Amino acid sequence: MILTRLLLLALLAGAAAAPVVGALPTRSTEPTPPSGPFLRVAAVQMRSTRDVPANVARIHRFLAECSAQGVQIAAFPECAVSGYFADFIPTLSVTELETAARDVAAACRTHRIAAIVGTPEIRAGKRFNTALIINAQGEILGRYDKAQPITVDRNWGCQYGAGPSPVFSIGPTRASVIICHDNRFPELARLPVLAGSRVVFYISSEAYITKENKMGPYRAQAQAIAVENRVYLVHANPPADGLTEGSHGQSRLVDTDGNLIKEASIFREEVLIGDLDLSKATAEFALEAFDGPLQAWWREGLKRVPLLP
Repeated sequence: MILTRLLLLALLAGAAAAPVVGALPTRSTEPTPPSGPFLRVAAVQMRSTRDVPANVARIHRFLAECSAQGVQIAAFPECAVSGYFADFIPTLSVTELETAARDVAAACRTHRIAAIVGTPEIRAGKRFNTALIINAQGEILGRYDKAQPITVDRNWGCQYGAGPSPVFSIGPTRASVIICHDNRFPELARLPVLAGSRVVFYISSEAYITKENKMGPYRAQAQAIAVENRVYLVHANPPADGLTEGSHGQSRLVDTDGNLIKEASIFREEVLIGDLDLSKATAEFALEAFDGPLQAWWREGLKRVPLLP
């Protein structure tokens, strides 16, 4: 009797020590990776009109608001200076556009904030769809011309840009720009990342709100750029302005894993502000290209990426 009881207790003790089939594995405790440094950014979902001085005044006001909230760099939509109006842009003169660029740069200097601002430009008699890269001292560090203009751009004489975005310094990191249709050409985002960019600013004037079939793919493309490169994406797009002007809003901040940090509404002007933890922007997936079968191709492409201070 005693022996039977001892054998039963031994069997029960063994069963208790054995792993339970289907039980969840114990998660090992991993050290929390260090965070930071951080970059405070803003995506300004601004509505432009066919009045350049009024648009510049609005940019000035948004810069002031962003600066008051500690933003280091603010991004404005494609052609924010003029509005993305194919009937209006060809009427603008070199003087008007140069004056607008100087005024926007002066606003950056006044409020000690950097900015990416979309504007048409005329250089050597040719028109470009341009992103001005302006530092907090009010200096226009460089320009990026839309590399892949669409039919609407070409209707107002827009030329193809020369290549990938310059890579420039902002706060403790490096960044780059793409404009609207460029997001369908992944090499235009990846080459600057391989050259050191860790934040991609995407400025656009995407399709009207009536083209609902494009909304999901637009979001997916923005998320894909972030996750396939392991960098942040800051997207500034105009809000809807009726059914046939403006765009569809939905400016957004995208995390390095492709998930949305914030997304704006469709119809309202908004400013999305976020603190980007740069320790997460490793560019690991992009850098793996240097180990793959196209490594020579990517290294050759790097020669086309301008490097700014």
